[in-house]
Amino acid sequence: MTAFSPLSDKQIATLEQQGCSAADWSTVHVAEGFDPLRVRNTRFDGSVTLGSLSSTIALEGDVQIETGIRDAHLIDCEIGDEVLISRIGGHIARMKIEAGARITDVGTIATGPGAVFGNGVEAETINEGGGREIGLFAELSSQFAYLMAMHRHRGDVVEKLQAMVSDYTDATRSDRGVIGAGARVSHVGEMIDVQVGPAAQIVGAQRLHNGTILSEADAVTEVGAAVVAEDFIIAEGAQVVDGVVLHSCFVGQGSKMGKQFSAENSLFFANCEGFHGEACSIFAGPYTVTHHKSTLLIAGIYSFYNAGSGTNQSNHMYKLGPVHQGVIQRGTKSGSFSYMRWPTVVGPFCVIIGKHLNNFDIGDLPFSYVTEEEGDSLLTPAMNMFTVGTVRDGEKWPTRDRRTATNKRDQICFEVYSPYTVGKMVRAEEALTSLYEETDRDVEQVRYKGVLVKRLMLRKGARNYRDGIDVYLQGKILERLAEARADGDQEVREALAVGDGIGDGDWSDVGGQLVPLARLAQIEEGIASGALATPSQVDAAFAGAAEAYAADEWAWICRVWAQRTGALPETLGTDDLDKIDASHRKMSNSTIKKILADAEKEFDSIAQYGYGAEEGDEARDTDFSSVRGTFVDNSFVQQMQGRLRDDG
Repeated sequence: MTAFSPLSDKQIATLEQQGCSAADWSTVHVAEGFDPLRVRNTRFDGSVTLGSLSSTIALEGDVQIETGIRDAHLIDCEIGDEVLISRIGGHIARMKIEAGARITDVGTIATGPGAVFGNGVEAETINEGGGREIGLFAELSSQFAYLMAMHRHRGDVVEKLQAMVSDYTDATRSDRGVIGAGARVSHVGEMIDVQVGPAAQIVGAQRLHNGTILSEADAVTEVGAAVVAEDFIIAEGAQVVDGVVLHSCFVGQGSKMGKQFSAENSLFFANCEGFHGEACSIFAGPYTVTHHKSTLLIAGIYSFYNAGSGTNQSNHMYKLGPVHQGVIQRGTKSGSFSYMRWPTVVGPFCVIIGKHLNNFDIGDLPFSYVTEEEGDSLLTPAMNMFTVGTVRDGEKWPTRDRRTATNKRDQICFEVYSPYTVGKMVRAEEALTSLYEETDRDVEQVRYKGVLVKRLMLRKGARNYRDGIDVYLQGKILERLAEARADGDQEVREALAVGDGIGDGDWSDVGGQLVPLARLAQIEEGIASGALATPSQVDAAFAGAAEAYAADEWAWICRVWAQRTGALPETLGTDDLDKIDASHRKMSNSTIKKILADAEKEFDSIAQYGYGAEEGDEARDTDFSSVRGTFVDNSFVQQMQGRLRDDG
């Protein structure tokens, strides 16, 4: 612990000669290595401690400058070793400034009595009419927030979670703020009741009130030019720049916001991106992306969502006000200027195109396209299973995880096909098959939960879902055998045994993490009973669920396989496995060929419009290939072709 001593008479005289003053010099204490010659034109009020000032600090452009304090007014502050504080237009009050921090060209930085630094702020997320408030705190995870917002049917659980937030807020309440070691705060107008983590870069922000900016050396957080934020938490490695406006918001690890994006009462978890547009009362699970002007996301819950330009939603029908909400399940995309009226539910990996003035629920019809046709919402089931975009999304998300913090709080499951999505495919196959059998042959279209489906697409969609289910189940069985290197009947039975995972019931996407409902119920009971009494314990329980994913997935596969075939996988013999391998080869090859056919559209004559526009067809072909390459040379195409197996 650093030892501080009162100023000597010589040090006081030197400080006064350099334009410094104090209400009472006896309240100013300094550490060994303090050099009074490095302090100029500074006023001290209240209790102030000053660390050593004897080295240099790096500025932009690899410029070295002496550490020191110049042109500042310090009130009740702790100043660490080798800091640089200069050109303070207002004052710095009740702050602890840690070693190596740089604070230059700012207005006022201060902390008031009992500051909470954004902890405990309630964001009215998902439903503007209230009832799904989430209490913000610095270590909030996507899973913790999801339970608090979406499991209101468990009042006992929500009450315990709210108490955890209150306890966390009380524990962090302080009369003194912190600017962490090595942090930079420059060209900031006003910063009141804000905690700043180590190595954070806050440059050019206009006004920051009541917030926490988490940061660490390996996950530097940036807050940039003209940012205005009030009642906020910004997590490690996030970037909030270029005129962003935030009110009652949480910005998760690795998220990026800029280009005048604005948000209120909204949460953005890991690796989200928000540019240009606007968000109001949304729960943006991991990888929610909105990049365009005129895009409004309002009163909804999303994850792995991509909003096209001009995407819009409305959350009331002019009755009781904005009380409606939307559920957009993982992996969905909306086309340019798409519109949805809440309440609406969209299943995983769907594509929404056009303006939809009616409400619909396609939560159990994943991988579907919904288009607008003469005012109706027309659904094409299972169409998105065979598109390039779906495959690319599943492969790009893991590679685009920008989180580098020591503790990655959000649990994320990247799988496109999983018990969550395939379970919905099972229900979709059953629903479409029943509709087809019950619908008169003279009927061209059937209405189902707010959408229209062409009768002929019912049978085709059911068949596509069935094949997709079989490819998934068979592939997992073959994968498990390969991992176990099972080649005899006894080894096969051991490899395909059910195991100790949870295989019963449906699964849920809990803020980006796929969890069996039965395991989720266990976590809820732990919260309700008090066994999970802190946010870190709740997060640890979800981390345990993530570790159990493979076992739970296999147990679920065994159950569904038995339901569909009449026997568990462990009863399969060598001949059965040979048949499964042949079937899987055939169906997976068929799927890959459909995806390749979709990819080839990117190279057809229509895709070449606008290339070689002034020189004719030959020049067009050459111009196109020089810019876009060719189908056969495309890396994605080559990758997919490499997955084709010999039909034998």
